[in-house]
Amino acid sequence: MARLFGTDGVRGVANGLLTAELALTLSQSAAEVLGHRRTPPGRRPVAVVARDPRVSGEFISAAVQAGLASAGVDVHDAGVLPTPAAAFLVADIDADFGVMISASHNPAPDNGIKFLGRGGHKLDDALEDEIEEQLGHEPPRPVGGEVGRVRRFADAEDRYVVHLLRSLGGTSLKGLKIVLDCAHGAASGCSPEAFVDAGAEVVVIGAEPDGLNINDGCGSTHLEQLQDAVVSQGADLGIAHDGDADRCLAVDHTGAVVDGDQIMGVLALALHASGQLKDGTLVVTVMSNLGLKLGMQKAGITVVETAVGDRYVLEGMRAGGYSLGGEQSGHLIFSEFATTGDGVLTGLQLAARVAATGKSLHQLTEEAMERLPQVLVNVSGVDKARVKTHDAVLAAVAETEGRLGEAGRVLLRPSGTEPVVRVMVEASTAEIAREESETLAAVVRSELAL
Repeated sequence: MARLFGTDGVRGVANGLLTAELALTLSQSAAEVLGHRRTPPGRRPVAVVARDPRVSGEFISAAVQAGLASAGVDVHDAGVLPTPAAAFLVADIDADFGVMISASHNPAPDNGIKFLGRGGHKLDDALEDEIEEQLGHEPPRPVGGEVGRVRRFADAEDRYVVHLLRSLGGTSLKGLKIVLDCAHGAASGCSPEAFVDAGAEVVVIGAEPDGLNINDGCGSTHLEQLQDAVVSQGADLGIAHDGDADRCLAVDHTGAVVDGDQIMGVLALALHASGQLKDGTLVVTVMSNLGLKLGMQKAGITVVETAVGDRYVLEGMRAGGYSLGGEQSGHLIFSEFATTGDGVLTGLQLAARVAATGKSLHQLTEEAMERLPQVLVNVSGVDKARVKTHDAVLAAVAETEGRLGEAGRVLLRPSGTEPVVRVMVEASTAEIAREESETLAAVVRSELAL
């Protein structure tokens, strides 16, 4: 049987893979593993539950809360809030664990269940496996006064917004005009509130969730509306979230997209200048643009690489005690303020840097890095397991790297779920990147064909 947990919790089509029955039994298993096994005898475990606004979140949240309470866990129902808000609240009230119901940037028919451990941290594989193994056992069935209680977490959003504002350290966004695209998602309420409270003039789009329009032609996966709005409104910058607001992409005043690598570059330089970038180190994934690494090298900042996935970025940060890390997709983690990617926090920090320097976001990104052209080719129908060991493929990679020299980079990465190898080439020009990626992809296709 395939592993139930994926790279970011349990995710699938609501009422397809992810049924109310599964949500209930999964939460009962989590109650045992994350609650009763890790709390002192005689004390009921406490959990925070939040969701994004997709329509299926209503019945899945009800099932999760029923499962937890039936297994003897007290539930704080935080309602619709971003994933990073749920993580913050777990730590803020010293809850035993949390549950976030969201499929992030996926379309409305999908949903997911993500568990957060004590302190608001994502679970490692071993804990997820323990929860999955517990599914085959009878859940706790307390009676009478030992069943859990479900209470509305009345000030959940207020607590989160106050936390976000404190992260600014008194920096005001007054004088900035900012367009926010909330992807009709979980940040539709709290993100505009935080930016307005920080002093910005805010234009809001994509903040009318109806349960079905989440991520639909808007947000961080569809930036066209934000680009148009920033230019037409004469705004200083735009910020885009995804459905659960754990990521942030931006648009500068010219309408140009500012991706996660560029945001990391700007904020790493800011933290480095103030002495707050721990050990002068930034943590990124292997997919980050070579231009970011070259820009950081020029500034005297060390770059540590991890596997793709914000959980691996966080592991790398925690291992070295580092303060900033993230992904090209816009998942940025500030260890001083968050245990997971936080799109609202990232947007506020980026806007604060613009306000503090008096420079445009366009200027700041140019100072941070020069983004090298990057081409990604997905080669399907191949034996991905041999991509790191096949002599002809390795020789082709070496030849490509030799031609590119220090002005380029090659990365071959097997897909985690499909018979696909991702061939990524960066080079000094888009034409070179395209030619080299197509040449290398042809070798992979020929040598590793199934």
